[in-house]
Amino acid sequence: MALHHDIFWVGRQWAVTGAGIQAVDQRLRGVLDIDVARLWDDNLVQSRRAKPGVNAVDFDKALTTARERFPQTLDSAPIVAQLEALGVIETPVVSPVVPAMQLRAEGRLARFLPQWRIRRQ
Repeated sequence: MALHHDIFWVGRQWAVTGAGIQAVDQRLRGVLDIDVARLWDDNLVQSRRAKPGVNAVDFDKALTTARERFPQTLDSAPIVAQLEALGVIETPVVSPVVPAMQLRAEGRLARFLPQWRIRRQ
């Protein structure tokens, strides 16, 4: 698998990217890569470190950099937590004056619904 387009750190053998930790050598085809969601899985990390030919110093530096970049969250969706940390997703402002708009299809296919019909409850 090719390196992710967001590259945060590159070592001799490992790179920290938007996808997690990836091997720089593309002939491995992503076999040793560690996804962002599994950075804190110590069993997986130890199994990757124990593989023959792994530069342990470079791997440890990549792991430290990746764990600083992607901290462990209790949220079940790490991508949403990362986007909230970057400020891409904002919490919606609830206005007491204007009620929240609700869209409902009620069991009908959307392509057969009349367009531009707004009902206020």
